[in-house]
Amino acid sequence: MRIDVRQRGPKPHHGVLTIGQLVLPCALGRNGIVVNGVEGDGATPAGTYPLRRILYRPDRRDHPDTELSCFPIGPRDGWCDAPGDAAYNRPVRLPYPASCEKLRRKDRLYDTIVILGHNDDPVTPGLGSAIFMHVAREDFRPTLGCVALSPDDLNRVLALTGRQSTITIHPPKG
Repeated sequence: MRIDVRQRGPKPHHGVLTIGQLVLPCALGRNGIVVNGVEGDGATPAGTYPLRRILYRPDRRDHPDTELSCFPIGPRDGWCDAPGDAAYNRPVRLPYPASCEKLRRKDRLYDTIVILGHNDDPVTPGLGSAIFMHVAREDFRPTLGCVALSPDDLNRVLALTGRQSTITIHPPKG
């Protein structure tokens, strides 16, 4: 099933995600959606991306109800965000010598992560890394460039997705 994301609201990071008949609030990067994003710009990159796989915290939630491939997040799992590193925009094992994000976080934002196929086939250094769909903060504060939903809404979306599902992040009009 196709997923669509658009900016909507008084601030650039306010958005809506549509899948089938569901229209759900979501958080975006602090700078909204951009067409030509780069690493660290705080924006969500426009484009159409496959849903690669799901990572989840088995100590905090059940296996997601979805047709997508799901893998547990372990204590040493990370994601490289160093453009000059060979593992840029790839999963890594912690500790890792280059800059990376820890996936097993104390907060609940990464209890469920949908890895989006942004800048991964092939990887272009500096074009952006770790673009995920994940759990939003309760107040829907901005992400670093991801798409974030409430836990219940994320589960609803996952139940509707399959191996052919894509997410289209639409650039703002104007």
